[in-house]
Amino acid sequence: MKKSSGILVYRKNKKIEVFLVHPGGPLWKNKDLNSWSIPKGEVANQFQNKYRDVVRPDILLDTGLREFKEETGIDLKEDKNKIFYLGEVRNPTKILHVFVLEKNLGNIEVRSNLIKIEYLGKKIKIPEVDKGEYFDLETAKEKLVSYQKEIIEKLKSYLEVGKNI
Repeated sequence: MKKSSGILVYRKNKKIEVFLVHPGGPLWKNKDLNSWSIPKGEVANQFQNKYRDVVRPDILLDTGLREFKEETGIDLKEDKNKIFYLGEVRNPTKILHVFVLEKNLGNIEVRSNLIKIEYLGKKIKIPEVDKGEYFDLETAKEKLVSYQKEIIEKLKSYLEVGKNI
């Protein structure tokens, strides 16, 4: 099973809002609901053990930081000590390890890396991500791809526990 890691950034305004990204390219151009994601990416093959489901936490966090920068242009390394592990979500082929950071990124213009895909028989370069926005939690659940929706509930639970401490 492939392992990925990502960082969910949230901010507190009148409501809790989470930062999500939308995939670039012609296949996603007109899709909105069930198509957004947290910035995330695959853990490098040399760190994935075929026989165990364990990847070192530092490698998972470094992967999340790298992917956030690749997909948004924003470097979160200075915030590394404020990031915490929220848990994992799964789809049939992937385990996504989710880290969380409270941070207001402001109004950002996403500067994503380019990837090559095959489209209509041609190889084309597209931005991996074409936009990123903050959404309140209910809207985020509508926007997120199906297997990531439970991340919102995990975040709500974490924040509720924090209120009681």
